[in-house]
Amino acid sequence: MRTLLSRTVLCLAPLAGGVGCAATPGGVPWQAKPDAAGVTFTDGDRSLLRYRFGGVPFKPYVQTLTAPSGINILRDAPADHLHHHSLMFAVNVDDVEFWGEADPAGSQRPRYLQIIPPRVVKGLYRTGLLQTLDWLAPDGQTVMLQEKRTIETWRSNDLDASLMSWQSELHTPPHRDSVQLVGRKYLGLGMRFVKSMDTGGRFFNADRGEGVKGTDDVPSRWCAYTASADDHVVTVAMFDHPDNPRHPARWFTMDTPFAYMTATPGLHHEPLALRKSHPLRFRYGLAVWDGPVEPKRIHSVYRRWAALPAAE
Repeated sequence: MRTLLSRTVLCLAPLAGGVGCAATPGGVPWQAKPDAAGVTFTDGDRSLLRYRFGGVPFKPYVQTLTAPSGINILRDAPADHLHHHSLMFAVNVDDVEFWGEADPAGSQRPRYLQIIPPRVVKGLYRTGLLQTLDWLAPDGQTVMLQEKRTIETWRSNDLDASLMSWQSELHTPPHRDSVQLVGRKYLGLGMRFVKSMDTGGRFFNADRGEGVKGTDDVPSRWCAYTASADDHVVTVAMFDHPDNPRHPARWFTMDTPFAYMTATPGLHHEPLALRKSHPLRFRYGLAVWDGPVEPKRIHSVYRRWAALPAAE
């Protein structure tokens, strides 16, 4: 496997330990710090998120994501479900399992990684990474589909939340005219929370749905969860972009025996065809606040995020 790290950035000067830009809000350096196992995005002395791709046999993922206070909300490989990797994207392709990791299962193999140069987009500072992946059958050789994945972080002085984007552009491999995306009700972009958030939380969506009963398998533009992360109340919202296939997303939510949330394309209701002539692009946003947040405030950030351009 060959992974390339591009350090070409639009900055005044390189910063020690990573790639950075000196003109972020508040004058604090914003850095992308690549290493052999992943890339960490920092804002001053705070880690915004870490994307992990090294030493993971099945799929790269966002390993940590923090609220503005620095509290991490994601949990990686808990003992009850070792294949739950913090924030991860997977659907099944034809008859190949990519969500679970029990034999036989497919894997997402990275081919190329590039740091996205920091710049201002619609009043927000943006940086991120671009990664291309082959989704391989259990034999480790047969390419089932190909993905162009973009992870972006966003910041401005008037944004009171940590904000990121996940974009997955899916293509058929050269030898296939089409494949079928299939799977269970929780397949898509899924999020496992830290243990303290498993109980006592509250799900709600953009259409006034409340609790698991009002949000699970229910289409909505966004879904949110408020809970206590290590004695610190946080709210996390996941956004489904209006241009996504089958928008608005159907959400998978659960709070027993642990909390989980996924933005899904509803594959358990109907498979989705991926054709050579028509690649599929899924764009999702995540915002994390300190404390409880009202729907109106969430929707304001959702609209601002939805107006941002797709990753190139």
